[in-house]
Amino acid sequence: MELKNIIFVIIFAGALSFFTFNIRKIIALIKSGKPEDRSYNIPARIANVLIYAFGQKKLFRDRFAGWIHFFIFWGFILFGFAVIESFIQGFYAPFSLNFLGYFYTLITFTQDLFGLLVILAILSALYRRDIKKVKRLVVDGHGKKDATVILVLILFVVLAMFAQNITYIAKENFIVGSFDFRPFSLNLSKLFFSSSSPAFSAWYEVFWWAHIVFILGFLNYLPYSKHLHIITSIPNVYLAKLPEEKNIIRKIDLEDETIDVYGAGDVNQLSWKQILDGFSCTECGRCTDACPAAGSSKTLSPRNIIVEIRKRTVERPDFSTDSSIAAKTLVHNHISDKELWQCTTCMACVEECPVLIEHIDSIVDMRRFLVLSESEFPQSLSPLFRNIETNFNPWAFNSSDREKWAEGHGIKTMSESPDCDLLFWVGCAGSFDARYIKVSQALASILQKAKIDFRILGNEEKCNGDTARRLGNEYLAQQMMMENVETLNKYKVKRIVTACPHCYNSLKNEYKQFGGNYDVVHHTQLISELIRDKKISPDNNHPPEKVVYHDSCYLGRYNRIYDEPRNIISSIPNTEILELDRNRSKGFCCGAGGGQMFLEDEEGERINMNRTKEIIARNPDKVATACPFCMTMISDGLKDLNKSESIEIQDIAELINNNFH
Repeated sequence: MELKNIIFVIIFAGALSFFTFNIRKIIALIKSGKPEDRSYNIPARIANVLIYAFGQKKLFRDRFAGWIHFFIFWGFILFGFAVIESFIQGFYAPFSLNFLGYFYTLITFTQDLFGLLVILAILSALYRRDIKKVKRLVVDGHGKKDATVILVLILFVVLAMFAQNITYIAKENFIVGSFDFRPFSLNLSKLFFSSSSPAFSAWYEVFWWAHIVFILGFLNYLPYSKHLHIITSIPNVYLAKLPEEKNIIRKIDLEDETIDVYGAGDVNQLSWKQILDGFSCTECGRCTDACPAAGSSKTLSPRNIIVEIRKRTVERPDFSTDSSIAAKTLVHNHISDKELWQCTTCMACVEECPVLIEHIDSIVDMRRFLVLSESEFPQSLSPLFRNIETNFNPWAFNSSDREKWAEGHGIKTMSESPDCDLLFWVGCAGSFDARYIKVSQALASILQKAKIDFRILGNEEKCNGDTARRLGNEYLAQQMMMENVETLNKYKVKRIVTACPHCYNSLKNEYKQFGGNYDVVHHTQLISELIRDKKISPDNNHPPEKVVYHDSCYLGRYNRIYDEPRNIISSIPNTEILELDRNRSKGFCCGAGGGQMFLEDEEGERINMNRTKEIIARNPDKVATACPFCMTMISDGLKDLNKSESIEIQDIAELINNNFH
């Protein structure tokens, strides 16, 4: 073995041992979280990896940044062959992958091509971070330095690879090997060097070593960098919630006597997956850029939530002898209560995250800790929780008045006659809110026009539990859910329609946790179905009208219902839909979800005002909504901006009831 090989073996073994030590430490930190099963449905998880990790789907929501990352990511993947070849040459200098034949031709060409693309991508990334200073990429001093170091290291790796190839070609008298196709390196070699010389061999050795040192240095810097996501992101994508379950909050077993703390006040009370989320965060800022709270100048930053989970995991008491660290907790010290209570649970952060981090789950778990374990929550929530517990609705309305809205409309309850085709789940707003009662009456009228035999639960219906659950009061939420399931199962309910997306999401997705399995449709889905089947028909005397449709978060991002509301509006004669800039999966929250309807908006701009200004800018005749919370928040915004007289707000059901027969 030559001296070069001996030196390489020593350096390689040392670097690999140090890297392995650090990775094992990180794995131990991740495993310190609570157990959680993510081993099921392997085909769907592999599909997620192909779509989101290798296909980079989420990154292309910001197209320019998406292409930058695409080239860097795939460049790194393709450079893997060059790295393997160089490492093996460290053990046996004459080694080459050219025995792969034409596949080697493809490898060498793509390395040459992507080498240039990666250089351009890195220079663009450095420009965006350090010169243009794109807002979502602005981080603290350490984060900025870390990002720059990583990008520069990648640049050095690629430049060293090119230099190694260029000098090797010159060393071989500009004759490339069999199946070797590196057109850019060949031409650059001829540009820099004119003839064969022993000096080329020395330069080749210099750049070969530079390539090796930069790779090993980069590898061992990763565990100390936010760019550890290069290693953790693919596992994180594989282990992420599947599309059909991302809108479901994990159930706490309240009867488990071994649980001493409900929710998560510190990282050891989070699941291992939530800790892995922390180590997978790239700090790209897409989540915070999309967050309605952050976009309205509030303290909350979803990125900060995940980053602080990582920081606290690394410093936690089990791994430190510092008493001041032991005295700290994740909640209060790393993440303020104010941040947690500003979240609308709109799912915009989760929607944007390229590595499928689950911000909402961690926020709700920390809220659970505050409510259930510490009884620390905003004062305005006390009457809310009390009302849900005693009146079965968020307000002080008497529960016996829940079916008053239906008087005189020929609507039967399940207790009167349970034999029907459909249950209309009215919801608290549809039963008690004066404005949304009109929506309930409009939907009932549509069902009657379509000759659908439906019922309501009337006074037997209770709050669906969504607001209490997302505010962290899991005990109260489960009480409502289980009592509702008992009632629904008593009547052997099969199909349910509701006009509230929050009721829809709970009934359809979360009631299964408590034995409630129902065919649940949102009223926009049912109305679209009735129009398609010609069970209701449009009137032809409708005047020309421009309508803006506002996407509900719980209808859109939570349940992918985007087309039905738009199809309904388009079916109204002489009606034009005006799309907002932030629409569909990029829709902007009204500001009421996650219990914000009942919390004081004390910091920054009110979220509903932010959204209402965007609506007003489109100069519509009407605003169409499909959620009671959205209707309330946008109505308030229109009033505050003195536009309630010129812009009318209506629910989809009202639009159809007034224009169809």
